[in-house]
Amino acid sequence: MPSPTNTQRLYRQAAALFSLLAASLSASVATAASGLDLADADAVYELDALNVEARDEVGAGWRPTRQITATRVSTPLEDVPRAVSVITAEVMADLGEERIDRALDFAGGVTRGNDFGGMNISGYNVRGFTTGVMYRNGFSSGKGTNSQPDASTIERVEVLKGPSSGLFGRADPGGIVNLVTKRPQRETFTRVSASAGSWDRYRATLDTNTPLNASGSVLGRFNMALEDNRSFRDHIETQRYVFAPSVSWQLTPKTLLVVDGQYVRNDNVFDRGIPAIGAKFGQVPIRNFYGEPSSGGIKNKNQSLQASLEHALSEHWKLRVAGQFYHGHLTGAATEPSEPLAATPTIVRRFYRVRDFEWQDLHQHAEVHGQFRLLGWDHQVLIGAEYEYYRSDMVYPATGSSNAYGVDIFDPAKDHGKPPPPYTSLSDSIAREESYALNFQDQIYFTQKFIGSVGLRYESVETSSHNRVNGNRSSYDRDSTVPRAGVLYKFTPQVSAFANASRSFKPNGTDSNGNVYDPETGVGYEIGTKLSLFEGRLGATIGLFHITKENVKTPHPDPTVIDQITVGEQRSRGLDLQITGKLTDALRLIAAYAYIDAEVTNDNRANYKGNRLAGVPEHSASLFAVHELPRGFEVGAAYTTIAARKANVTSSFELPSYQLVDLFARWRINDRLNLTLNLNNLLDKEHYTRGWGTWAGVPGDPRNFKLTANYKF
Repeated sequence: MPSPTNTQRLYRQAAALFSLLAASLSASVATAASGLDLADADAVYELDALNVEARDEVGAGWRPTRQITATRVSTPLEDVPRAVSVITAEVMADLGEERIDRALDFAGGVTRGNDFGGMNISGYNVRGFTTGVMYRNGFSSGKGTNSQPDASTIERVEVLKGPSSGLFGRADPGGIVNLVTKRPQRETFTRVSASAGSWDRYRATLDTNTPLNASGSVLGRFNMALEDNRSFRDHIETQRYVFAPSVSWQLTPKTLLVVDGQYVRNDNVFDRGIPAIGAKFGQVPIRNFYGEPSSGGIKNKNQSLQASLEHALSEHWKLRVAGQFYHGHLTGAATEPSEPLAATPTIVRRFYRVRDFEWQDLHQHAEVHGQFRLLGWDHQVLIGAEYEYYRSDMVYPATGSSNAYGVDIFDPAKDHGKPPPPYTSLSDSIAREESYALNFQDQIYFTQKFIGSVGLRYESVETSSHNRVNGNRSSYDRDSTVPRAGVLYKFTPQVSAFANASRSFKPNGTDSNGNVYDPETGVGYEIGTKLSLFEGRLGATIGLFHITKENVKTPHPDPTVIDQITVGEQRSRGLDLQITGKLTDALRLIAAYAYIDAEVTNDNRANYKGNRLAGVPEHSASLFAVHELPRGFEVGAAYTTIAARKANVTSSFELPSYQLVDLFARWRINDRLNLTLNLNNLLDKEHYTRGWGTWAGVPGDPRNFKLTANYKF
């Protein structure tokens, strides 16, 4: 690995010193707290910036007014000069959401990407660019092959749009998804739910919260979800187990400790979907399964522990030290389909692969938050240091694709039961990534109407990998300084305008000689408006954006050279919006729309330049409205439309457009018990939510229902 420069050493030493000082102060605070009388802990400082207060009334959270993702501190949405979409737990509950896919349909400009054969390790397209970057309470949770998050643990989903490396580090420039989880509350409650739906789908959840001592300084919350699901697809089934305990401890009136744990196990059958014959769907039944039932399934176990300690240094200054340890293990076998050969178009070739993946992530933050007045302006600053260490271990032997192990494209079931052929390849590798970062941010209130935000992040990344089959090793060291800035002006309490510019970067690895590729870099510009209508009951954010990503790797123009070159460029521009809240006391709604023009603007391959990026619809929109009726009844409907999307940049193969209508009804029998019915895809439209290569797609659910009973103790 190349030796770090003097600048890198200086920044790392500063980051290490900052973390050491923060940890020392935290230890001192905790030691002092052990000798204090906690009976006076009611006089607390505002330390729980990451918490979102629970709401008893379903629907009260349809109008979110604060966020944390764009600033790392709880900030009113109306003061943030960026487009941030928020989808709350109440909206997800009304939608009948069990993961987050359906919720992100209402973020505006977010569409679904590859789901890796249904293993629930989903990627997304945000403002035209594919991203696998996801955070949980500000910590990375999208690395490795993690299971998709469970809605039972989530208080809100926040989507920060545009380049975010200036705050979160290496990432694609479209945006990131941050999940804010449920935290302990001061009240005592227990909520249970049980649901049953089409194709023998069953789910049960528990959410219980209680003070753990007489003074109420220690609070506990526990969430659990259990699933046993079948599918409209032959041989597909899923079992899921989720356990998420959380404890908060007000150590002193100035000091708060919060600990969150989570265990998720997901067992499912690998499924790439169905083929499109002649680049067109609808010619084989969507229930057809082209894998192998006897191959078994994939078991994915994830466990994480997060802890944060916040200490008020004074009325206007706060220290926050936080960390996460994440571990995952995925094992199992799968038979996977391959594109038919031109000479045998009615045979879907298949290959067999066994996976044994293990990964872990250690992520630490140390931050000082402060407020002061300087030059007649009010400043809210954040100064922080980060350290992250990620390690992955991947072993997967595989066979080659063959017709002999294949299945008939029209009737795959008749060919099920074939034994897999011998292995022809073995992948066995270990990879490590270590990063250090320093963050600075200043939210400046020039006046009550004119607000600015500036930030700067320095990050140094070291990676190494070892191929244990051929012994090859590679490594690289890359650092970057990423700025961001924005302004917002409130013309009236109801109307404001904002503008911002930000950058992103993502390391690109090394070539065969160990030379470091230039990193992918992105730059984004955005202007928009924020509205607060109907006396603040309804909020809207509209953003116009232009984002460019450079240094995309492309093949070398000399076909005898195996190394790539970084000359590719991609551009995305358009408009997106989100509207949330209540039109009246009885009518609540959430709506989103996006127009995205995303294409390859530079590439040394003639058939790439000018093509639309894969997985990005030109138009997408959604609307969900619920109306409250007398005697505890509620009814609602949702409409979603997605334009056609290219499954591959160069081919003409497209996932067809679709429109879906869903219905919703709830009966509040009393203050404790309610029944909810979700009727999805009312018109029974055949549609495809994701694509695979140039020949396959993942079909969405046909018409289906789910009945849920909720009871509060």
